[in-house]
Amino acid sequence: MKVMFNLLIVLGCGYGIVILLIFFLQSHLIYFPHIGREIIATPGQIGLNYESVEINTKDGETLQGWFVLAPDALGTVLFLHGNAGNISHRLEYLSMFHALRLNILIFDYRGYGQSSGTPSEVGTYVDADAAWLYLTDMRGIEPGKVVLFGESLGGAIAARLAAYYSPAILVLASTFTSVPELAETIYPFLPVRWIARFDYNTLEYLKSVTCPVFVTHSPDDEIVPFSHGQRLFHVAAEPKQFLTLSDGHNEGFIAMRDEWIDVLKTFIHNHLKP
Repeated sequence: MKVMFNLLIVLGCGYGIVILLIFFLQSHLIYFPHIGREIIATPGQIGLNYESVEINTKDGETLQGWFVLAPDALGTVLFLHGNAGNISHRLEYLSMFHALRLNILIFDYRGYGQSSGTPSEVGTYVDADAAWLYLTDMRGIEPGKVVLFGESLGGAIAARLAAYYSPAILVLASTFTSVPELAETIYPFLPVRWIARFDYNTLEYLKSVTCPVFVTHSPDDEIVPFSHGQRLFHVAAEPKQFLTLSDGHNEGFIAMRDEWIDVLKTFIHNHLKP
């Protein structure tokens, strides 16, 4: 009995240490800016006309980004990328939106790429607000001509923007419902809802979104379960559309690029103000 009791104490202590580590190191499980802070390519290298831009946030950070110009543009995409890498890893997306005759503003959150600061949930929201104001105030672009595109973690940030402002369209690509719900899938043995310090509640923000919503997700997504995309689509108000991708979390867009372009083009052109 004593041996069993001691074993239970050891296991309990180990479990407690794991919980403490998860609690204090959550930011390192959410943000991966170190996966390539160096800018490895530019839109100019794939034949796109662009400007380098600096966006200043209200709390003093400087965000680096690109404004990619499309001839006879129908509108402008505000691109909110995922939790790893930087803007130079998204050139395929830029090429797609350019083909759809859309300008693109893409930027790195604080702590990513060449942007200053350290990432945080509140910080990414402040960054997105600054990017929105850059487009609508400094560039003078009408909110009704802005398409918000959120990739993975960026989907939660885009949904929050759409809930507070009035974009033309919201696009959610491979996005989770919330960090605690996603963490429950990854760490089913931990009381994640008790210890979660991050929320990114896409589902809750989406309930306040009134613009058209386009959701895309893959059943083969190995990071964010397909059910998250389905739930987001269910909550979104009409008009809305769902595109089922194939392949993994980071490969679905590449595997179905042509269908992406065709379906998204129709949706955007149907709902973007003339």
